[in-house]
Amino acid sequence: MNSRIFSARGGLFPILATLVSLFSVKLLAADPVPTRPALVRVLDLNVNETQEIELLHQVKARVKLLSVDETRDALRDAVRQTRVKLELNGQSLVLTSATYHLPVTLAGVQVDCPITKGYVGNSSEGNAWGLLKDARLRLWPAGSPWIEPGTFVYPLKQRWFASHTQMANEPTFVDGGEAPSNKKIYYHYGLDLGGAEGMPDVVAATAGRVISAGTNILSGYGDSPVKPRYDVIYLLDDRGWYYRYSHLQSIDPAVRPGAPIRLGQKIGVLGKEGGSGGWSHLHFDITSRQPSGLWGIQEGYAFIWEAYRRQYDPKIIAVARPHHFVFTGETVVLDGSKSWSASGRVMRYDWTFTDGITASGPTIDRTYSQSGEYSEILKVTDARGEVDYDFAVVLVIDKSAPDQLPPTIHPTFAPTMNIRAGDPVTFKVRTFRTTAGTETWDFGDGSAKVTVKSDGNVDQHAKDGYAVTQHRFAKPRHYLVRVERTNQRAQKATGYLHVSVEPADSGAGK
Repeated sequence: MNSRIFSARGGLFPILATLVSLFSVKLLAADPVPTRPALVRVLDLNVNETQEIELLHQVKARVKLLSVDETRDALRDAVRQTRVKLELNGQSLVLTSATYHLPVTLAGVQVDCPITKGYVGNSSEGNAWGLLKDARLRLWPAGSPWIEPGTFVYPLKQRWFASHTQMANEPTFVDGGEAPSNKKIYYHYGLDLGGAEGMPDVVAATAGRVISAGTNILSGYGDSPVKPRYDVIYLLDDRGWYYRYSHLQSIDPAVRPGAPIRLGQKIGVLGKEGGSGGWSHLHFDITSRQPSGLWGIQEGYAFIWEAYRRQYDPKIIAVARPHHFVFTGETVVLDGSKSWSASGRVMRYDWTFTDGITASGPTIDRTYSQSGEYSEILKVTDARGEVDYDFAVVLVIDKSAPDQLPPTIHPTFAPTMNIRAGDPVTFKVRTFRTTAGTETWDFGDGSAKVTVKSDGNVDQHAKDGYAVTQHRFAKPRHYLVRVERTNQRAQKATGYLHVSVEPADSGAGK
């Protein structure tokens, strides 16, 4: 890894930013007029720039951006982490930009950093954020919700982190998209929530109006951020924000351009259509006007985190993400410190690695001598004895043969909540970058292993691309379900799922 620090910029860049902003203002008359003010306030800053802003409840914030420090990998020159240093109301603070990080509180203000300029520079997706300065900051008064209660819900009917995810600023990887030779990086700007194809319902995160459904778009929105596609829905809410739901296997018949949509209404079913890369997931993103005057992404991780907690009241959440992409012999830091407990503190962080070695602590250094896709187990425990699991995905490339890419694997299951002992659970898996070998499931309950064979993503949209099996768990407890597949070069991809089974007479979910 290597780090770079930005300095203040001059020259033509401020002039270009001003011209773009002036041009954009002409479009504002056609923008939807918000009838519900957002709780968040947004600032774009260059290094050494200071701005003052008034938040809700007349809370004032004075912010100066001091530095932007990027860490890039040795394989693709991809930004893996950005830390921004700022002065907030006279106090110093360092934030990590997005990648599963939530707002923090200092000097009477909550603040996060959803995006920095380095992610835009070598992105394959262009400037989806509408960022023309070094960094973007979002601010709320201390103690404020991040999004107004009663106006936003979790958009997928399944458990948090039930499968792979790709969140803001994380390079895409599930479908095998990480390769040393690919120097244009798809830093994911939305939120990808993996799940079992054709099983979880997708619901409207907000009430609003349908602007497009499939290839049909409401008249008058041709210059909006909406890009119709057969598998996509766009909704517009009363904040003036556009919400995109992509890769849907099906769209509910009630979802038609111009139709009103209720908060939490079913709008479709999770799938792998469109430009999904062949893995089944919901792509969810929010677009709003940004300080540059451009349309840009309104980063949604904090919003779905807050909504999920309100709806499902989890006692503890393990977070071992984002994934890692390294050469053999290179040190990688596995980080579980973003985990959370309702009791206020996670007491134990216990790691179990693919090779059977165990370790404890919020962060752990690891090196790998063999290429492959690893899934390292994190177990967190709080003071009340509540436990949760997550998995750190580590993609390891042979430094001596970087073109010999290992397979990647995507396991899913459904249902993911309210599973009772004896209930049938459907498991689906698809492996990428190989057609050799088979997948082997170990359900973690002492039962016989099960072998299946997915298509290796030969046809992204193949209806039978995922291999399917069912299993019943006889006893209530936490199960760590493992699946793996090995290619013709003996490179292995390993994936895990955490399945929580309740007593047969219990109606409780996680």
